[in-house]
Amino acid sequence: MTQHTYRALTTWTGSTSGPYAAYERTHAVSTPPAEPPLRLSADPAFRGDGRLMNPEQLLVAAASSCQLLSFLAVANRSRIEVVRYTDDAHGVMDLADAPARIGSIVLAPTVHVAPGTDHAQVVAAAHRAHEMCYIANSLKTRISLQVAVVDAVPAGAVSS
Repeated sequence: MTQHTYRALTTWTGSTSGPYAAYERTHAVSTPPAEPPLRLSADPAFRGDGRLMNPEQLLVAAASSCQLLSFLAVANRSRIEVVRYTDDAHGVMDLADAPARIGSIVLAPTVHVAPGTDHAQVVAAAHRAHEMCYIANSLKTRISLQVAVVDAVPAGAVSS
């Protein structure tokens, strides 16, 4: 099958009959058949609940997750042993832009590899993965990649 469909159900209950500042922003998103639903809100800057995720965070998370999954596939096929991967990704929305949008996302993965791995090969693999990432390829947003590669500490070794 060459075509895939992804479903998301978004539900909200409340009333917008009062003042703009008063209506509830909390809503639920489910992606059947996955469970459980996510409770989301608006960014606190837009009168949302800061204890809940917001759509802007989910966009950055989707780009980060897609990069991770694409990279792991490329690393596996390239015989690069990755033992840990963390990404401190962030997106920026400038309300001066018209229309307002997430104008840039920076993915900043730190890739822990088996000692002796060629770091340049890992960085090249990350960039190949970025070119393959479905989410990055679906967005107009500028997405940049800042890869750090470190040798993992062998099991049983004492790090200094």
